Amino acid sequence: MTNPEKQTTVAVLGTGLMGAGMAHSLARAGLDVTVWNRSADKAHALDLPVAEDPTAAVAGKDLVVTMLFDEDAVTSVMTAALPSCRADTVWLQMSTVGLAATTRLADLAKQHGIAYVDAPVLGTRQPAANGQLTVLAAGPASTRVAVAPALDAVSAKTVWVSERPGDGHRLKLVANAWVLSVVGGTAQSVALAERLGLDPRQFLDLIAGGPLDSAYAQLKGKAMLADDFTPAFALGGAAKDAGLIRAAMAEVGVADGLMRALENLFTAAGDQDDDMAAVIRALRGDT
Repeated sequence: MTNPEKQTTVAVLGTGLMGAGMAHSLARAGLDVTVWNRSADKAHALDLPVAEDPTAAVAGKDLVVTMLFDEDAVTSVMTAALPSCRADTVWLQMSTVGLAATTRLADLAKQHGIAYVDAPVLGTRQPAANGQLTVLAAGPASTRVAVAPALDAVSAKTVWVSERPGDGHRLKLVANAWVLSVVGGTAQSVALAERLGLDPRQFLDLIAGGPLDSAYAQLKGKAMLADDFTPAFALGGAAKDAGLIRAAMAEVGVADGLMRALENLFTAAGDQDDDMAAVIRALRGDT
């Protein structure tokens, strides 16, 4: 059992939009945090201890958090790092990588005798920095005490979906299907209002406070009107997630026409480092 007086040590592998904020949230909560990123300048900018490589980052740590872009990145990093983990290290895999990849990563952890928790998150850059994410966790009940300090630090809410790795991802893909649909639908209505000669603010005002309203639609809609695409959830990540959702749909026989259209729109919307609100460019025909 974890000693409650012991300071939890954590390696955060990946300090991009999400990982950087999560690392700060972990450190602010009093955890002993070491970071690593493929682009070292992003890691050094955090003013936290920086490891030279993933192997050094995970050595001796209680927890390893991966927040990387896709399966290839996670597999490459953890294949190198896992042999240096302690036998009682718990791997919190928080990157969104899809269902098949989650199974493969869980198998990789098993090969090295390391406990694995599938724990993707809902939220963007600001909630990550403020410790206000929602974590969708799935993994052995025996890991819950060990991972609690980290999950408490980065989240406003943790949902333990099941003990089966992959179920966290299943719920994440369901939720992200809705998120992408809300953003794409908002962009469609804003673009249509513009082309019909209306002030699109009238659309946002129309739904405000009613049963059709959504805080996310208001947030992204106002960003679209201002052409402010400062990244919180990048277009590239939205397009990637749409592809993962499509793959899950195909696996279980759900029609994927809507998600395919959304994936095409996010991909066609220009600079993939811009915020997903920039999908409005594809609806306007600006790309």
